[in-house]
Amino acid sequence: MVHKHVIKEIESGSIASELGIEPGDKLLAINDTEIEDVFDYHFYVNDECLVLLIEKPDGDQWELEIEKDYEEDLGIIFEQGLMDEYRSCRNKCMFCFIDQMPRGMRDTLYFKDDDSRLSFLQGNYVTLTNMSDYDIERIIRYHLEPINISFQTMNPELRCRMLHNRFAGEALKKVDRLYEGGIEMNGQIVLCKGVNDGAELDRSIRDMSKYIPCLRSVSVVPVGLTKYREGLYPLEPFTGEDAKEVLRMVHRWQEELYERYGIHFIHAGDEWYILAGEALPEAERYDGYLQLENGVGMLRLFIDEFEEAYRSLQGDNRKREISAATGLLAYPYIKRMAERIREKYPETSVFVYPIKNDFFGERITVSGLITGTDLITQLKGRKLGEKLLLPCSMFRSGETVFLDDTTLEEVKEALQVEADIVKSSGQDFIDAIIGD
Repeated sequence: MVHKHVIKEIESGSIASELGIEPGDKLLAINDTEIEDVFDYHFYVNDECLVLLIEKPDGDQWELEIEKDYEEDLGIIFEQGLMDEYRSCRNKCMFCFIDQMPRGMRDTLYFKDDDSRLSFLQGNYVTLTNMSDYDIERIIRYHLEPINISFQTMNPELRCRMLHNRFAGEALKKVDRLYEGGIEMNGQIVLCKGVNDGAELDRSIRDMSKYIPCLRSVSVVPVGLTKYREGLYPLEPFTGEDAKEVLRMVHRWQEELYERYGIHFIHAGDEWYILAGEALPEAERYDGYLQLENGVGMLRLFIDEFEEAYRSLQGDNRKREISAATGLLAYPYIKRMAERIREKYPETSVFVYPIKNDFFGERITVSGLITGTDLITQLKGRKLGEKLLLPCSMFRSGETVFLDDTTLEEVKEALQVEADIVKSSGQDFIDAIIGD
């Protein structure tokens, strides 16, 4: 079968635009090689000399010769981001968040992806159970990296049980091939109480450290438990004492591995420190923040960015009333920062509100899973000032829709207040408050 990849959009001023390639055209081949998917495309399009075979809507085929800089993009956006069908997850993980969502949400929220191409392109984590030997060979041949892997455990039998997939343990052998091929990797462990913690976590860290330096970092994050777990594996939430034990183990391994390899390697998610009531590590312990998307070091980075920006503030008597909403996890930090700003801007008031997650359940404390419904319900009648600040994590990138399909406009109308989406840096938070 000949793969024909439909072009959705051409970026203005791009190479493709200059060559007369248009939306609706189809890419057939590059340098006489048929393009199967985005892996092939990213590999072959990097060359400095290209010959593109393009099919126009009337069936006419154009052969276009291109000379460009190495890795210079052509400016082509395809109808399918992967240039192929998305691969859904074949596992039935005991900790899967999607299985814990209520019915009636939009269909896209129930799609479980486990596609190595999304790992390369968007940083998604994959279990390797969906990857064939052919996929591994292409990753190594094209040197596509980093690949982000959901390990959960290095015990093959336990991994089969956790992922509810009899091939899940065998899939760990693919890590050996990626390591031998020199492919950079990052890993994660979703920790489940009484399942893969304790001695099992200790074993996993030890076994994964053998893949250093190709495996650059591994995060340990607590399982997220919603109130919709009927019929699912009976997982329990971690306690403060549990969190202290996890941190003791992580810190012990960090010290040992840093002495041997010069990297800390294993990192605990921010939630563990808050649950344990312990101070966040200093920035140097995060090895360049490789695990931010997993909530590892996010608060430390935000605090440090805030402090750096705060030191340069001159302060004045501008009068403003602003409100900010956040999850329970970040609330104490956001509250303290707002109070610090008032020290330099005494006429500026910031009302910070913690939003309890009634939609998914009170055990879910991150801002990224707050719904518009909870915002409206809990902020109705509260003092919001001239503007409500909302973190960008509440929204999907480039969109203004909450998880429950409530729109930002609906929130503004219901609360009768203007609202701004604030980017994730400490500087952005300050700018949003003082109005610069």
